[in-house]
This record gives sequence, structure tokens and C-alpha cells, in this order.
Amino acid sequence: MEKVTQIRMRSLEDVELAGRTVIFRPDINSPIDPKTKRIVNTNRLEKAAPTLKTLLDGGAKVALIAHQGDTLDYQNLIPLAEHAQILSKLTGYEIAYLDDVCGPTAIQTVRSLKEGQAVILGNLRYLSEEITAFEKEVKLKPSEMLGTWLVRSLAPLADLYVNDAFAAAHRNAPSMVAFQELLPTAGGKQLVAEYTALSKVASQPIHPCVFVLGGGKISDAFGMMRNVLENKTADTILCGGITALVMLLAKGVSLGDSTWNFLKDRDLLQFVDQARQLLASWPEAFVIPLDLAYEEEGKRKEVTIETIAGSKALQSKLFLDLGEQTIESYKLVIAKAGSIFVNGPAGVYEDERFEKATKEIWTAIADADGYTVVGGGDTITAATRFTDLKQYSYVCTAGGAMVRFLSGKKLPLIEAMGKAWERDGKE
Repeated sequence: MEKVTQIRMRSLEDVELAGRTVIFRPDINSPIDPKTKRIVNTNRLEKAAPTLKTLLDGGAKVALIAHQGDTLDYQNLIPLAEHAQILSKLTGYEIAYLDDVCGPTAIQTVRSLKEGQAVILGNLRYLSEEITAFEKEVKLKPSEMLGTWLVRSLAPLADLYVNDAFAAAHRNAPSMVAFQELLPTAGGKQLVAEYTALSKVASQPIHPCVFVLGGGKISDAFGMMRNVLENKTADTILCGGITALVMLLAKGVSLGDSTWNFLKDRDLLQFVDQARQLLASWPEAFVIPLDLAYEEEGKRKEVTIETIAGSKALQSKLFLDLGEQTIESYKLVIAKAGSIFVNGPAGVYEDERFEKATKEIWTAIADADGYTVVGGGDTITAATRFTDLKQYSYVCTAGGAMVRFLSGKKLPLIEAMGKAWERDGKE
């Protein structure tokens, strides 16, 4: 990956705020309790608050546009009223909420804003043009989005567009990439910080650079491993979660029918061939488990990899965590690292019996002397549970966008911000 020498976007320090109407697009999409429909983790709201406070302190009139949930996670598709309440507490300003995205009431409300006032408009996912299905099926370019209801309704009201949503940087949606076509544009504090932190990991890491990859969504891990190894970004990859199981299968380790069927049912066996290719190309880069943990009679048990293949009883088990030998070997690598990037828990940490690897590895990363970046929603939830987030060098709210960035893929948001930067002036 090409070294990043300059951020191709203006910051808040580069633009006038007083008296200007600002369309502010953060990512405050938060985990929701399925029963109460209340927010259970405020990390993204806390990350968005500094930019919002800076805008209001500067005398801007702010219309927030944001999403919560989607058609793909409909259970989280709720109004943003609680988000407004939390942001009010975090910023010290009263943040109003209006359950209208860009209709006549929303337009009148934005026009009526006074300096230092803000309103969150309705959930962007209420609009068909902002849902995932629209993006995948219609496939508009940013210049073709100017006729969408959102843009043609709100853009004429604004003097400035500020984006602070790196977590949604991979989304080619009107709220993310179209306003830059029309309005002076700046990046929020979080967007600039996350882009800078990930650029440091991607193109200027302190070596040895260690990637700790786990979790259940292994497409993320396999989406970045080849790129970071080819570019010599990563020196070592520590494998946890389902990534570890796939790597073991790729090395010819028999984990039994239960594990095989578990992966087959989730269409994850496709990654075994990719794993073989990676191991063949970079045999010294991967550190895979020496032992694993499973459940027996309600208790945690550990077994070495060699023992699993020779035991019919163990061949029927599901392996839900890393074992003690593996944990200790990973901790030794982490302690010597100059840079550490972590995405995905090491095991099924939600179950106390199988939290050991995630807890101990996360603690080792938090205590490490190297530059540490933690990224992705489930990763942050685990880090919050077992450590103090302040111990990490940087906590990235992004998941999919972060993976794509480290995989060397272009992000629609970053492309749009760069285009506006070229137009508005680079100084």
C-alpha cells in the first residue's frame, strides 16, 4: 500500500463555522437491546460528540443525519430519540430530535435553527435510497445521487457538509458521498483520527507488526491477510476464533465432524483453500493454536491439537476457545510487538467458560508497549468488557470499512472527501 503523506480532506480547523448551517453526518449506529430497544453501548456516540460540540461551540447551526439499523438488521431499526438524549448529555447542548428525515417539517426545522442549536433528523434508513438493498441494486455514482430526495431536500439549506462516519466509509449512499458534490466539505475529528490511525497501521507500522485476527466473520480476516502480508505491513498473524479453526484444517489437522459441519452449514469451508494458499506463501507469518477448549458436562476442558485427531470422543466436540498453551504463546508475541492490530475475539467470550483467551489476550494487548489499534464493533465490546479502552493507542469504531481499508480497497467516502478536497482547495 502506498504510504500516506497527507490526508486528502479538510479538517474543522480549515473552515468557518459561525452562523453556517452544517449537515453533519456521523455514524452513531449503536448496539440495541432486543427486548427494551434501548442503546446498550454508547461508544460511537461518545466518538461523535467532540465534533458535534466543536461545531456548536463555533456557532454553527447543525442538522445531524444518521442511521440506526438497516433492512439487514431490522431489529435495530429504531428512531434516534435516545441518541439525541445521549448526545445532549455528552455535549452539554440540548440536541433536539425530529422524526422526519427530509420532509417539509424537517426542512422548516433546519431553516429555523439558530447559532449553537442542533437537531437530529429521522433515521436515514427510513429512506429507500439509504438502505443496503438500494446501494447494491441501483448502484448510482455520487454525481447521479443529486436527485435523491435526501440531497435535493437538504443540500440547498446548508453552507457546509461535515462527515465523521469512517465506520460507514465503505457505504456508497447519498448521505455519505453525494453532499460533497455540492457543498464545501470537511472531515470531523473522528474521521480524521481514524483515517490517520489506520494509515499508520497500513503504511507506516512500527515493526514487528502483529495482527490478531479472530471472531466469527472470517471474511473480514481473509479479506485483509494477503494484502498486509504482501505489503509487508504485518510480520505475524495470531489466529483466533473461527479463523484459527480454518487455519488448522488447512494444515491438515482433523477437528472432527462437528467442527466440519459447523463450518459447512455457514458456508465457511470455502476459506480453507485460501488458508492453504496463505500458509504456503507465508509459512512463518502465521501462529496457530497449540491447544483448544471445549465443553464437557457443563465445564471447560482443554486439549492439545495432537490429541484431538486421535480421539473419537473429541471429534464430536465444538472448540469454542483457545487453550492455555496457545494463550501464553500469543502473549509472548504481543509483548515484543512494535505495532498491534486486533479485530475479532479469540473465542466465544460471551460464555464465561470460554472467555479466557479473549480476556487474557486483550489484557496483554492493553498492557503492551507497542502502538495498539482495536477495531470493529464486537472487538470493542469485548475490549470494553475486559479492559479499559483508554489503554489502547487507538480504538476504531469501524468494522467493514476498516477491513476494506487494510485490504487496500478504495472507500467511497474517502474518494468523495478527496474529490471535495481537490475542488475546495488543499491548503
